[in-house]
Amino acid sequence: MTNLIFLAPPAAGKGTQSKRLVEKYGYVHISTGDLLRAGRNDGTERAKRIIDAQDSGGLVPDDIVDELLKERLQQDDCQKGFILDGYPRNAKQFETLKGIFNELNITDYLAIYFDISMQEAMERTLGRQNCPKCKRDYNKFYGPMMPKEDGICDDCNEALVTRSDDNEETFKVRFQTYLNNIEPLLKGYEAENHLVKVDANRESILVFEDIDKIINEG
Repeated sequence: MTNLIFLAPPAAGKGTQSKRLVEKYGYVHISTGDLLRAGRNDGTERAKRIIDAQDSGGLVPDDIVDELLKERLQQDDCQKGFILDGYPRNAKQFETLKGIFNELNITDYLAIYFDISMQEAMERTLGRQNCPKCKRDYNKFYGPMMPKEDGICDDCNEALVTRSDDNEETFKVRFQTYLNNIEPLLKGYEAENHLVKVDANRESILVFEDIDKIINEG
């Protein structure tokens, strides 16, 4: 199976598409968050460095993330196909990943960019609501996920809650920062004929159909 690198701004839907691909094809889903959570618990000096960085509110050094990723890609289950989620995010990580792929002889891969407008992504983000009791997710701006009664869970009749960091100002900063950092990656993967773009402004099932077709034609 063709290995995949998901490049997506906030709220573009890569998590939903990753889940569908895992269920349909058995892809291994690899996120930097999962790598670091596992790395915290391996009882090594590296684990101590991860814990110290995270618990102090800082960033885990790139060399640790790179090392964890390289080790993960060498595990047997990745041979059937993997999805990289959240890496690379900048030009330095792009070059590092290219070196890892060369070293491990990974040549069959595509970088899929989820092309979504800031307005669409912002509505998805600012509309997110969650039931504190049953944990069901809603979106007050998106028809299929809107609660029947505004602000109330369909199942529990509980008042829905919104994340405190979901506001227009912080979202725009996050979105623009991502775009600024991702531009060199898009140019790099395009130059190497590894880049494919999908229109992520549409219903998630339509996006999945596009990705499914890309994989099977690739």
